[in-house]
Amino acid sequence: MPHRPLARALAALVALATATLGALAVPAAAQAAAAPIHYVALGDSYSSGVGAGPYDLSTCLRSQKSYAPLWAAANNVASFRFPACGGAVTADVLNNQLSSLSSTTTMVTITVGGNDAGFADVMTSCRFGSTSSCTNAVNQAKAFATGTLPARLDRTYAAIRDRAPNARLIVLGYPRLFETGSCGLLAMSSQKRTLLNEAADVLAQVTADRAAAAGATFADTRPTFAGHGVCAAQPWIRDVSGVIEAYHPNADGYRHGYLPALNAVTG
Repeated sequence: MPHRPLARALAALVALATATLGALAVPAAAQAAAAPIHYVALGDSYSSGVGAGPYDLSTCLRSQKSYAPLWAAANNVASFRFPACGGAVTADVLNNQLSSLSSTTTMVTITVGGNDAGFADVMTSCRFGSTSSCTNAVNQAKAFATGTLPARLDRTYAAIRDRAPNARLIVLGYPRLFETGSCGLLAMSSQKRTLLNEAADVLAQVTADRAAAAGATFADTRPTFAGHGVCAAQPWIRDVSGVIEAYHPNADGYRHGYLPALNAVTG
C-alpha cells in the first residue's frame, strides 16, 4: 500500500515520456513524408555534363555522369528533370528550360553565365593566340562579367523564382581551370593560365553576388577543384583532347568536384 503512490508516479512519468517521444517522432516522420524532392537541373554545359560522356541522343550533350543526375540518384528524389544544355546562355535558359519548372518544384540547380561572357572565344584566343590577344580577350570577358552579366543573371534568377516559387535555388559556380606550375612545352604559358584563373575568380564573385541578391545559395566549386585543374598530376578538367569537351570537367570532375560542392550546401 505505501508504494502505490510511487508506482503511480513512475507510471505517470513513463506515460509522459512515451507521449513526448511519440509527439516528437510523429511530426518528424510526417514532415519527411510530406517533403518529397522535385529537382530540376538547369544551365549550360557545366550542368549538362559535357566532358563526362557518354551523352544522350539530344544535341545538348547530357551525361548521367554529371553532378545533377548523380545527386538525384543519391538522394532518392521523387522526380528529376534535366533540361540543362551544352552551349546555353541565359537567354536559352529563359526561352527553352523554364518550362520544366512548376509550383511543385522544390529544388533547382543552375550553372550559367560563362557562355554569355564568351567562354569559347576566350579559351580559343588564349590557347592558340599570343599573350597579348589572350590578355585582350580576358579583359573583355571580365568587363562583360562585371558590366552586363549581372542584369542577365538577375533576370534569369527572377524568372526561375517566378516559375518555381516553392523551390530552393542553388547556383553553382565554375572552377579555376588551370594549375599554374610547369606543364610541358605545348601547354599554355603560366601567364595565360593565371589570366584565365583570374577571370574565373571575377565570374565567381559576380555570380555569387547576384545569387545572394536573389536569395539563392551559391556553391563555390573552386575549392573542390583546387589542385585538379589542367596541368595537375590528376586533372579533373579536360585540355584540348576533345574539341567540344575541351576545358570542361571530366567524369571525376563532376563526381569529385561539382558533386561535393553541391552536397556541401544541401547537407
